[in-house]
Amino acid sequence: MLSRTPLTLKVGIVTFPGSLDDADASRAVARAGGTPIPLWHGDRDLRGVDAVILPGGFSYGDYLRCGAIARFAPVMAELIPAANAGLPVLGICNGFQVLCEAHLLPGALTRNTGLHFVNRDVRIRIENNRTGWTSGYAPGEVITVVLKSGVGAYAADQQTLADLDTSGLVVARYADGSPNGSAGDIAGIAGAAGNVVGLMPHPEHAIDPLTGPGTGGLKFFSSILTPAAAA
Repeated sequence: MLSRTPLTLKVGIVTFPGSLDDADASRAVARAGGTPIPLWHGDRDLRGVDAVILPGGFSYGDYLRCGAIARFAPVMAELIPAANAGLPVLGICNGFQVLCEAHLLPGALTRNTGLHFVNRDVRIRIENNRTGWTSGYAPGEVITVVLKSGVGAYAADQQTLADLDTSGLVVARYADGSPNGSAGDIAGIAGAAGNVVGLMPHPEHAIDPLTGPGTGGLKFFSSILTPAAAA
């Protein structure tokens, strides 16, 4: 349970060696009205944060599968049980890969169709606004965010995909068809409890019209700061 008021809510931003978007995630949290708290991959203390973001990048250089080494970082030894106990966690791009490697989310992220790195604005449709990270969106709302990844195609067995659909755990889909080969046009999913969310596109790059494609991504960060998310 989140206990802080929206203005004092603390959101931890984990930095792994190779993280690229930790500063952007911190800026998004601050822009939304929260307090970003830096967390290092070697930390063994979550510093009393109320939520955690695993940002994009190339953790540990992606020397094995993307996220496979980060899953064993000391900070993850604290984060995994905290997430299982209900701590809100958002994994963006590489963070989504880490969450799948840590088995906090089902499935895996695989190489894009055609083996090309995709870097462009995409439209995504919010399918589930019942998570703490998406409660500010209307069901079916379409926003434009940035996609930049080479290993961004979501894959899972048919039973898992069916379970995600029937349980309403697909958080977002690519509105114009998958640009990377993701099964079911999936752009993001939630875990069974709804507190852990993985998203492949980058909402933190769409919070300011001066630096991105509008402000459609900001609600991912403001949602977690609302009284409804704190209940």
